Amino acid sequence: MSQPFKLTRVASLKTSTEFKQHLQNLGLNLPLEDQIATGANNPLASPCRRTQINGKTIGNRIAIHPMEGWDGTTTGGTSEEMKRRWQRFGASGAKLICGGEAMAVRPDGRANSQQLIINRENQAGIRELVEILKAEHLQRWGKVDDLVIGFQLTHSGRFCRPHDKSRWEARVAFRHPLLDQKFNVTSDSQVLTDAEVEVLIQDYIRAARIAHECDADFVDIKHCHGYLLHEFLGAHTRPGKFGGSFENRTRILRDIIQGIRADQNPIDIGVRLSLFDFVPFYPDPALSAPGKLGPGIPVDYTAHLPYRYAFGVNAQNPLQYDLTETFQFVKLLGELGVKILNTSAGSPYYNPHIQRPAAYPPSDGYQPAHDPLIDVARQVEVVRQVRAQAPENLIIVSSGLSYVQEYLPHLAQGILRHGGSDLIGVGRAVLSYPTMLADAVAKGALETKFICRTFSDCTTAPRNGLISGCYPLDKFYTNKPEFQQLKEIKKRVGG
Repeated sequence: MSQPFKLTRVASLKTSTEFKQHLQNLGLNLPLEDQIATGANNPLASPCRRTQINGKTIGNRIAIHPMEGWDGTTTGGTSEEMKRRWQRFGASGAKLICGGEAMAVRPDGRANSQQLIINRENQAGIRELVEILKAEHLQRWGKVDDLVIGFQLTHSGRFCRPHDKSRWEARVAFRHPLLDQKFNVTSDSQVLTDAEVEVLIQDYIRAARIAHECDADFVDIKHCHGYLLHEFLGAHTRPGKFGGSFENRTRILRDIIQGIRADQNPIDIGVRLSLFDFVPFYPDPALSAPGKLGPGIPVDYTAHLPYRYAFGVNAQNPLQYDLTETFQFVKLLGELGVKILNTSAGSPYYNPHIQRPAAYPPSDGYQPAHDPLIDVARQVEVVRQVRAQAPENLIIVSSGLSYVQEYLPHLAQGILRHGGSDLIGVGRAVLSYPTMLADAVAKGALETKFICRTFSDCTTAPRNGLISGCYPLDKFYTNKPEFQQLKEIKKRVGG
């Protein structure tokens, strides 16, 4: 059983000195600077010259992570909510849009029935998203020749719900003894055959061609969060040419890139990677009650050692990471000519605390069992190690930093100055406050009323079939009828 603890809210720490003292009390060492620097004195403002993307030098060190929308049309097209989100991406001041929207490469690969599908039918709408983003960025920031936009290409694999938001239709890389029951994997027929994988590779190649025609600068071939290609990296128990050895488990990526180049497609390539993983977690039943989630504890994995069902994990103790293959994969990215590595960890579906540290859990999650800053520090340290090992032409993007809230600029500066990454990526925090880091650079201060407090509503809403967005802080969503529905959902589950 986990032990309850009293969480110190970040917002209660009024100065960077107090925040640093709290870190010291936790035994953590984050590269936090005392003050927000402004203008050229802030490393966030400097161009990233490590390599060019589509002939462009990224104009600053601010990136926006890709986010999976639950607000497209049922045919996988764009919507007004989606257009608004991309417009706000353009307004943000970020010079790297590191995937924009998670775009399914085919209809049955969607995580929900309103996820964007990148195909010919939706091509005009997707191109319009790019145009909206660029027009807003040009108006707000004066130029777009240093703005780099990527599309994240995905198949949701184990987490597919393409027809009904409440019904899993999983397709998987292998049978998983701890995840199959939760995601309705009941038959070996749900494991993709090698022949089906070959077809999927062609879907990625076609999607990359459409991305190029939509004026994207690069495609992000998604390998994170337990989605299909990430799951293949952990397919140690799968037979055949896509499982077992490291060479086989990375074959899909190599074949996709080779196919893109054989198609004479000049688009650049990025990858978002979960650098490490742990076993699934769930709410401690001894400390849970109706309307109250317990703290997260790991499932009992002792019958499954060595743990051969994940990537970047210690097989003998899967509550610890092992970066041996992570470093090997990063080296491979350099050999394949991949130019951007956007970092993450684990999966929001089965261990959200390790990549989205939060004070408040999503409805399918659990309360924090310890201070979430421990999870922030772990990810900062792993990304630092990866950055130190990375090829010279591979841009590394940090992730998992939103929990530090008003101290995000202080931490971002320290990470960049100490070589911990090349760009600072922001995801959920952008939904409520798109210009957060740009404001830090320009003003040395933030609008605190817009800062994401990790309420996790942006996850709880789509998990329960509602459109995605920041319901607590963005009036556009607060005024929608879904806001009341979300309140009732949270009341029931104790989120």
